[in-house]
Amino acid sequence: RKPPCWWRRGADRKPPGRWPGRATLSLAVGSGARGRMVPVLPGLWVGGAEAGALQAAGVGALLSVDAEAPPPVPGIRTLHIPARDEPGTDLLSHLDSCAAFLSAARAGGGGALVRCHAGVSRSVALVTAYLMKTNNLTFEQAYATIKAVKSDAKMNEGFEWQLKLYEAMGCKVDVTSAIYKQYRLQKVTEKYPELQDLPREVFAVDPTSICQTLNSEVLYRCRKCRRSLFRHSSILAHAEGSGPAAFAHKRITDPAPRPPVR
Repeated sequence: RKPPCWWRRGADRKPPGRWPGRATLSLAVGSGARGRMVPVLPGLWVGGAEAGALQAAGVGALLSVDAEAPPPVPGIRTLHIPARDEPGTDLLSHLDSCAAFLSAARAGGGGALVRCHAGVSRSVALVTAYLMKTNNLTFEQAYATIKAVKSDAKMNEGFEWQLKLYEAMGCKVDVTSAIYKQYRLQKVTEKYPELQDLPREVFAVDPTSICQTLNSEVLYRCRKCRRSLFRHSSILAHAEGSGPAAFAHKRITDPAPRPPVR
């Protein structure tokens, strides 16, 4: 039997992704240092590796954060977070679920690998958040820990901002926090023209659905009909405008004066 054409001397074709009769899988990312599994903590790696290397290292869980889901790996539990390496991508909402997945993998006696396409931004952001949550570190301390073992780590500025919000919330996604509400509101306004339906979580709960005796918050009512409108927790801080000047950009320029009618 003749060898495949890409194996012949002088052939310029690249080998296919699969050998005939043999399943192969590559989770490698980038090249050089980017394509290696870098240990961060016992049982926690960041980077990329071949499927065989995962089993050899005792990795039993794979956390992938990429635009496309990776192919399944036999014997490896996988959690995929669909996300692009863009400052506007929402990672904050997934940080707690990712941390729980990694902790469960490590507690089960196996290890976990966190990977993304380039291995320098999205995966680094998730591992940084995990260190912040589980080791009681600040954002700067956790990020410095990653950089010490992975010199090419460089998350984008949007992810840095989200991790600082995560730190401000006590390293947990608190959906009742004003910080998170403002964040979600900003994300909705950024995509508002593209959205068909607004996410339900951005709306405040109808105050009439909560028993007043179980909630000590200030309740605001309509002055005329006394209908309950909202509670104090629904008020978000914002920069106050300087009177009418704050609406200057919305003013319509007065038309040129017309000549008097004779």
